[in-house]
Amino acid sequence: MKIKLWGVRGSITTTGPETAYYGGNTSCADVWEDGCLLVLDGGSGIQKLVVDNPLANKRIDVLLTHLHLDHIQGLGFFKPLFDASMEIHIWGPASSTRTLHSRLSRYLSPPLFPVLIRDLPCSLTLHEIGNSTFQIGPFSIQSNYIIHPGPTVGFRVTGNHSVFAYIPDHEPALGRNGMIKDQQWISGIDLARGADLLLHDAQYTAAEYLYKKGWGHSSIDDAALFASVAGVKHLLLAHHDPARTDEALNELYTAFQNNNNYTFKNELAREGMEITLP
Repeated sequence: MKIKLWGVRGSITTTGPETAYYGGNTSCADVWEDGCLLVLDGGSGIQKLVVDNPLANKRIDVLLTHLHLDHIQGLGFFKPLFDASMEIHIWGPASSTRTLHSRLSRYLSPPLFPVLIRDLPCSLTLHEIGNSTFQIGPFSIQSNYIIHPGPTVGFRVTGNHSVFAYIPDHEPALGRNGMIKDQQWISGIDLARGADLLLHDAQYTAAEYLYKKGWGHSSIDDAALFASVAGVKHLLLAHHDPARTDEALNELYTAFQNNNNYTFKNELAREGMEITLP
């Protein structure tokens, strides 16, 4: 299983030399195995995603965690959507009020976007998911609703030999006393348990989180605690605050390392990062 990160910034894109190392594009990753391509989220990073050997792969599956703008703003710039020879499947969380098509159409239509979703030339299929399991090529995928404003899911992607958990927007510590001790009640725990790699929301410092409870995001400390409880092998800390420069991210991570002694591998997610799981 090969994974590449195309966007790891949270909330809004950032540009400039002060954010060049970790990157300024919003959430997007791809996962390859046995010639099958999954795209996780459609943030601004998706515009840079290169589909290797497109002639051999005419189907692409895009898995959306939720429909906040920073996770779908790049969809209209994803070139395969404009290729009539491509078969595109978009999977997104179901809502009790509107269909997935209706909600995506609110963005992919004037005045926000010049092209209507119905006019995309590719063969497009939309799938509504919730607490679901489904198969795409070699991948067994589990989606579960998690704590974040609006219908939001995280994904557990199981390949032939490895597991990648993708939970970029998540607040598992929401509550009077922080994260619940009983694992069966921790939001998203089944998605992450024992994963070879977990990408998880770590937008805030512990001090910042005190003033932003209920916003749907995690502190770096809560993300690491969640990963520890879940028993993951490798943690990528992501959804970086748009106001945080590369220097500030390094300072944040250094402070975190100096105050914790977790034994699993952990690091800041970086745009362009490539990881091959065994």
